[in-house]
Amino acid sequence: MSGPSPLRPVDAASVILIDRSDDRFRVLVGKRSSRHVFMPDVYVFPGGRRDPLDSRMPVHAPFHPAAFERLKQRTPVRTVPATLRGLGVAALRELREEAGVTIGSAVDGAPAGSHLFHPDLSRLRFVARAITPPGQVRRFDTRFFALFTDDAEIDPQTVHDSPELSDLRWIDIFQTLKVDMPAITISVLEELKTSLQQDPSLPFGGQAAFFMHRRGTFVRDLL
Repeated sequence: MSGPSPLRPVDAASVILIDRSDDRFRVLVGKRSSRHVFMPDVYVFPGGRRDPLDSRMPVHAPFHPAAFERLKQRTPVRTVPATLRGLGVAALRELREEAGVTIGSAVDGAPAGSHLFHPDLSRLRFVARAITPPGQVRRFDTRFFALFTDDAEIDPQTVHDSPELSDLRWIDIFQTLKVDMPAITISVLEELKTSLQQDPSLPFGGQAAFFMHRRGTFVRDLL
């Protein structure tokens, strides 16, 4: 008798919010709840899975063309543009739900307290992709997007905790980490450090690291 079919990764997206004031680079992380089955009690970037509605949500502005072209790399031919756009929407929706930061415009007539908004994808840089290895209780195909706070006119002091992410804090990525992070989050941070050292503006069409496991071996490719 054959065993259960392996879990297939589901689409997810995450935002690396970067504060580059005071001549340093700090990123926003928060602690996942102990109630989470997947990666509880560790510090991560805001993010989560792509919902079907994310791909149908109207946006305030689309991806920068160079960022979108990079995002398309190594995706199935059948993947439609709306699905990729939905990844950016998911990233910004999760940022709003988990940290109280809105990147986009309000929806006319939305009730008070609603999470409905029109996301602005135009400032997102696609910087990394990671697929959870087989054998985990959850598997995700996560795209990581970087966003400068000054580009999006965000005051870093306005972020706040949520039931999903607590103890939100800004960490200097060029100093020793003092929080417990998953190995993949640290790998993505290392890639971001290298990219910022090469070009602090993070060009929209820059290469993105792609992390996966191939025949049981951790692999880093480039997109």
